[in-house]
Amino acid sequence: MTSLLSILTARATTAATCQTRSVTHLTPSAPAAIDVPVDAGTHVALDAEAQFLDDRLVLGGAPRRLLHLPGAARDVVERWRRGEPVRAGEGGFARTLVNQGLVRTYRTHPFNPDELDVVVPVRDHLDALGPLLASLAGLHVTIVDDGSRDAQALATLAEQAGATLVRHDQSRGPAAARNTGLRASARPFVCFVDADVELADAPAVLARLCATFHDPLVGAVAPRVRGARARTWRGGFEERFSPLDRGPRPGLVRAGAPVGFVPSALLVVRRESAGDGFDESLRVGEDVDFVWRLGDRDWLVRYEADVVVTHGARDSWAAWWQQRVAYAASSAELATRHGERLAPLRVDPVSLGSLVSLFAGRTALSGRILRVAERHLAAQLPPTTKEPARVAREVVGRGILLGAGPLARALVRSYAPALLVLLVIPRARRRLVGLLALGVGWRWRHERFRLRDLPLGVADDLAYASGLVAGAWRLRQWRTLTPVVTSSSLRWRDFLPLGRRPGDVDDV
Repeated sequence: MTSLLSILTARATTAATCQTRSVTHLTPSAPAAIDVPVDAGTHVALDAEAQFLDDRLVLGGAPRRLLHLPGAARDVVERWRRGEPVRAGEGGFARTLVNQGLVRTYRTHPFNPDELDVVVPVRDHLDALGPLLASLAGLHVTIVDDGSRDAQALATLAEQAGATLVRHDQSRGPAAARNTGLRASARPFVCFVDADVELADAPAVLARLCATFHDPLVGAVAPRVRGARARTWRGGFEERFSPLDRGPRPGLVRAGAPVGFVPSALLVVRRESAGDGFDESLRVGEDVDFVWRLGDRDWLVRYEADVVVTHGARDSWAAWWQQRVAYAASSAELATRHGERLAPLRVDPVSLGSLVSLFAGRTALSGRILRVAERHLAAQLPPTTKEPARVAREVVGRGILLGAGPLARALVRSYAPALLVLLVIPRARRRLVGLLALGVGWRWRHERFRLRDLPLGVADDLAYASGLVAGAWRLRQWRTLTPVVTSSSLRWRDFLPLGRRPGDVDDV
């Protein structure tokens, strides 16, 4: 969830700020943002979640932050919102907002199939591969056979489709298969697509995704991956709640952002950004690692939720359960590379103190925490802010409201077995039922609730929590089970009524 007190006031300038990060040698650095202003004539759109709180204060971005727009910057943004393109001299300012996730760019960028290689890693799954190859007709396709049992049948399919075939005699995993395809091709863009992805109109999908590469800092782009339409109970749940689905809102992909990662079921990559490709030591989670490494080298990764493809569900209950467990267990290995990014939840002291107090029935303490946070934030706002108390109240209040659901969801998803055990405590039972209801029910915030989905929703959370424990135990690495409370300039004693004299009262 968003940290309230990490919503720091930042000044938008013509140069983007680049942070020093721990990176790996496998991924080349993106061009310096200051050297790549947005071209004049480009149309931009403000992120749908962004909100102006003042003439010069806007709340939004990825991750969410409070940004101060200097001088006439508000007028510039308003012109862009009315549909006017970026003018000469505004490119640096636009670049800053693009890199912070507050705006996105639109520009005509015709799709040239001769600039794109399609790499399809496959191991068996020949029944799904045939329709996929048919939809990719006319494109440059490389199939990487990762040790399929019927190599001849696969070779026949590749020949019929006019695709290049490369074979691993023994299975080396999806990361190695994608890397083999990457090395076997040479065009400037590479589309990695799994054999069980369904593309109704591949040229149209790829054209829309490749249009984002008009921005030279975009290193990769992914569509929304939904479950394939199915009539079975399990298939219907998968259609609405595929573990590959990153939701209905587009945005920049970053750890800590609303879209924290995207899967590689279909991922289009700028070859220049890919370096040596995926980490072949990872059998699961290699796509999360790859996308985060791109971001660590200042490449932008975009999620285009308006472009939708489908992905088939597992064909048995055991495989369905094991998929969820494996995805969760992979986070332990990822944590050895990416540290606290894999924490089950990140929460700031204000949200933690306020929500825990409310959960415990201490409404007065919860209110005090919020008032202290509001006064603290109001004092940090620029002197030009109109009604700083109102702005601070909106930021803190909105942060709590937006954070309560994801926090409950993270608690249930990560600690579901423990929470169910705690239901035996009579005094805590009613509040725990409320927490479980919010955490389980949060997955339906974008979908119509169906009672028959509820048992599978609970099973899904139990499988994920089981995988977290299994992965942590296997590596004796507990970061994936340990919540992170972010640092703050406020101290706990600032929230609590310690050292107060009789007669002292809170400001209202």
